[in-house]
Amino acid sequence: MDFGFSEEDEGFRAEAQAWLAEHANSSTDRRTWERALGKAGWIGIGWAESGYGNRTATLTQQVVWAEEYARSSAPPRSGHIGENLLAPTLIAHGTEEQKSRFLPPVAAGAELWCQGYSEPGAGSDLAGVRTAAVREGEGYRISGQKIWTSLAHEADWCFVLARTDPDSRRHHGLGFLLVPMDQPGRIEVRPIRQLTGTSDFNEVFFDGAYARAEHVVGGEGQGWRVAMSLLGFERGVSTLAQQIGFAEELAAVVRTAVQNGAVRDPVVRSRLVRQWAELGTMRRHALRTLGGPAGPGAPSVAKLLWAGWHQRLGELAMQVRGAAATAGPEDWSPSAPYRLDASQQLFLFSRADTVYGGSDQVQRTIIAERVLGLPREPKGAL
Repeated sequence: MDFGFSEEDEGFRAEAQAWLAEHANSSTDRRTWERALGKAGWIGIGWAESGYGNRTATLTQQVVWAEEYARSSAPPRSGHIGENLLAPTLIAHGTEEQKSRFLPPVAAGAELWCQGYSEPGAGSDLAGVRTAAVREGEGYRISGQKIWTSLAHEADWCFVLARTDPDSRRHHGLGFLLVPMDQPGRIEVRPIRQLTGTSDFNEVFFDGAYARAEHVVGGEGQGWRVAMSLLGFERGVSTLAQQIGFAEELAAVVRTAVQNGAVRDPVVRSRLVRQWAELGTMRRHALRTLGGPAGPGAPSVAKLLWAGWHQRLGELAMQVRGAAATAGPEDWSPSAPYRLDASQQLFLFSRADTVYGGSDQVQRTIIAERVLGLPREPKGAL
């Protein structure tokens, strides 16, 4: 793809910069912020053909918006799961009734979503899900447990991969269900405290939670096909925005190395240059392939590249700071809340990069089997 920014794109960039400069405020609560984005037409700008988005934007303008948002001081998004994962999935597989019910509230920032995929015994091996959805009248009763569910404590809805056929195994007999989270006594959300001291992820317990039959996407037994389609939407424009954040983190590490003299160490200097070169290569590759046909291994290749890069950056941040990296803040005391500075946060959180979203081992297996055509891994080999 011949990718470049036109004069029209740069005008769109100026508009995005001006709006963000006027409205972005990190003190704004995230739900209010989502509604502000929706009211201004900044959610769903890539849904033009569906008829349910806000303003119309070309692919390059979607990139512009994502990059300018990443550069701004705007709050972290709470609606990205609904906008970037659920919405494209409904556009591809949903009925007209499902689209008309769920896409407008996402575009308005009025309903937030979370993803019910991983389970304690089915993480990277997603086909092993055991959460059950049993037909009851005009809907399903869902029982089971999901884990590592981002933003479940804020979400209004959850798309859940569950087994609708109790006699099925692996990829067969699954359903992709849209489940309301406001079911007291039927759904319990327990935050998971991480090494960073934060709780971005949650355990979610379903005890007879109800989902309507018309809220099964793609039809009963087609859950695996829909779920895999959704995972394919994790690549694309959002990858470029992610790389803007990576660039800012790398710049902070470089500044620290210059300020404390670590940059004079040839090993550190070599690692800094390598991180910079690899990030530039990832960006150019993402721009070149954006909008083009994606091979079966494209998302796995992208995940391997950025996860390893980001994890190495966290390690480099610690190396640059030396012994100071192990110390707490200057005003630390035993009674003070647990706090980390930016580089410590980067190091600890990035340890999970090669695990969540499909571990490196699983990504390599996908590439080996689906791209290179190598023999399938024997069951029970992991």
